Amino acid sequence: MNIYTVSFFGHRTIENQDDVEIRLEDTIDNILNNNDYVRFLVGYEGEFDLLVAPIIHHCRKKSGKYNNELVLVMPYIRKEYLNYQKSFYQNYDFIEVCSQSSLAYYKQSIVIRNKKMVDRSDLVVCYILRNSGGAYKTVSYAKKLNRQVINIASDRN
Repeated sequence: MNIYTVSFFGHRTIENQDDVEIRLEDTIDNILNNNDYVRFLVGYEGEFDLLVAPIIHHCRKKSGKYNNELVLVMPYIRKEYLNYQKSFYQNYDFIEVCSQSSLAYYKQSIVIRNKKMVDRSDLVVCYILRNSGGAYKTVSYAKKLNRQVINIASDRN
């Protein structure tokens, strides 16, 4: 079985959330319909990250396509995760802690985790409006590796 891996990155805050949700849903539907099996990798850092999981669940239910897995990739063990593990497992199929980022200085841990997610990905779906910040740097890294990138802030699918 061929596994198509998709990672998600975006700015901490979202402008025009309704439009972003529609574009994200269209993108995820397209990915699910055009691949045998999909592994979705997502963080837990900002508004964009937090939109991804519920939209994937919605797309699964709407289409009846369960040819995928949703993986939360944490840069280190979070206190919130330790306190609410059951809740996390209701929202994600798998939860990973990136071993390389968990050993790093905390200010670098998200950068390292993001690069490791890109390294594993065939496609990066992002929400990038400006040429600065961690999400922008991560997408620039993805482009250097010749990963396919869909920016739902600007691309029309």
